[in-house]
Amino acid sequence: MNVEILEFTEGAKKATGVAVIIDVFRAFTTACYIYDSGAERLIATSTPEKAYDLRKSYRHSRLAGERNEKKIEGFDFGNSPTEIMKSDLQGITVIQTTTAGTNGLINAEKADILITGSLVNAGAVVKFIRALDPPHVSLVAMGYRATSSAAEDLLCAEMIKAGLAGISKNFQSEINNLRHGAGNRFFDPENIDFSPPTDFFLCTMTERFDFILKGEKRFDGNIDLVKIDL
Repeated sequence: MNVEILEFTEGAKKATGVAVIIDVFRAFTTACYIYDSGAERLIATSTPEKAYDLRKSYRHSRLAGERNEKKIEGFDFGNSPTEIMKSDLQGITVIQTTTAGTNGLINAEKADILITGSLVNAGAVVKFIRALDPPHVSLVAMGYRATSSAAEDLLCAEMIKAGLAGISKNFQSEINNLRHGAGNRFFDPENIDFSPPTDFFLCTMTERFDFILKGEKRFDGNIDLVKIDL
C-alpha cells in the first residue's frame, strides 16, 4: 500500500485511490458530531449560495458552516462541535460548507473512494482502509483556510499513515502540544463566541467515534457524507 501526504485544495485535486480529506479544526470533527447528534443526512457543498439552494429541497434541514471561522449569516450553526453538541438533530438534514474541508471534498474528483479524516475517528479511518487494502492512499491535509499548513491536519495524516503501516505509536504528546500552537486560537477570549475552548478538546479526543464518513458524489455536484459504522 503506497501512502502519500498532500496539502490544500491542490492536493485534493491530485488525490487518487482512497482519498482521505483531513480537516481537524474543525469541519470534519464537526461533521462527526453532527451525526452523533442524530442527523439523518449530511451534505457537503462548496459555497453558502449552494447551501441556501439545497435547503429548498429538504423540508427538515439546517445549515452549518463558516467563513473566516465565523458562522455564515443566515446559517443555523457555525463550525463548532460545541454548538452542535447542544442541538437535537434527530431526523434533520444538515448542509455544511466550510473554507477548507468541504471544498477539499468537492475538488477530489480523481479519487476512487472518498472519506473524511479527523482525530476523533482516525482509528476508524485506519480500520476501514486496512480492510480495503487499496494499492494507493492519498491523505490530504487541508490546512488553515486551505492556504497554510496546519499542524493538526498533518499530525492526523501521520497518525493514519502510521496506523496503515501497522506502526504502534503514542501521539498524545503531539496532540497536547497543539494547544500551544495551532489550537491556541480556541483560548483567545475574543474568539469565544465562535471558537470556544471546548472545541479544542472535542476536536482532539482520539478514538471518540467508531465510524467513518464516506463521500458520495451527487448528481448536482455536491457530496453526501454517509456514516458507516465499523
